Amino acid sequence: MAPADLAPLTEARPAAGLLQILWLASPTLPVGGFSYSEGLEAAVDVGAVNDETTAASWLADQLHLGLARSDLAVVAQAIPAWQANDLPRIRQLNTWVLNTRETQESRLQTEQMGRSLLEWARSLSALDAAVGSVFEQLQSAQLAPPTYPVAMACAAACAHTPVRDSLIGYAFGWAENMVQAAIKSVPLGQSAGQRILARLVQEIPAAVDHAMALTDDTRQAFTPLLAILSARHETQYSRLFRS
Repeated sequence: MAPADLAPLTEARPAAGLLQILWLASPTLPVGGFSYSEGLEAAVDVGAVNDETTAASWLADQLHLGLARSDLAVVAQAIPAWQANDLPRIRQLNTWVLNTRETQESRLQTEQMGRSLLEWARSLSALDAAVGSVFEQLQSAQLAPPTYPVAMACAAACAHTPVRDSLIGYAFGWAENMVQAAIKSVPLGQSAGQRILARLVQEIPAAVDHAMALTDDTRQAFTPLLAILSARHETQYSRLFRS
């Protein structure tokens, strides 16, 4: 085969990986992310978030102090573990996520979304080889249950895209869901939502770089105010979201 004939093949592989990450980051992925506010609705209820400015600051803080230091760091460490088929390491990371969820509803969220991602992979395994690999690897790991960050890391590993790009996709998917939660719960208009998303897009690269630099000793899930609000949300009288 001539070099000219190889060019379309080498270009197609990165494009396929990029499309896979876009697919995983899409709010239409049926894992239920749209049904969670991750404490934001409780923050609105107590008046800590009440307009576009406070919503943007709240989500930017949550990105850097919560998501980057815990879930994004887990995804960054789990992707190479999946690629190496290091099942003990994968189970260790999955257990860490389960053990560090500070409230019942936050733990139920990661369990439900992880199971839903597994079901999504199962339902499409006959139609897409990469998605089929996700289902096979998650099944072989026998995680009980798979948490969402570890399951998403499996999907990212099967997409064969760079770890940093995978984390950016994960963070952007989170940002889109959280902006929609802000629009509904504050409430805000669509233009305000887009301005908040624009700020989060600017913040995501630094959050990803921070996450990639963390180790087992520096990774953490300590957000006491968020935990308090999440606990309050479990018994909140009127609510739109499951967390």
